[in-house]
Amino acid sequence: METHEYNTGEITIIWKPKVCVHAGICVKMLPKVYNPKDRPWIKQDNATAEELKDQISKCPSGALSFKINS
Repeated sequence: METHEYNTGEITIIWKPKVCVHAGICVKMLPKVYNPKDRPWIKQDNATAEELKDQISKCPSGALSFKINS
């Protein structure tokens, strides 16, 4: 399955476009990070790791996930 990874140094955001249902929770919660009109559409450095983890935990489809970088 196709995935895209966005590394912040502290965490890596993982996005699975085929799983995304476009609910827009990410854009509503963190518009400074997620902008579907931009390329790349995720600007991971515009939020803290805690803000990202909180938002990603609310993704209804599971298209967004993260891993902690060691």
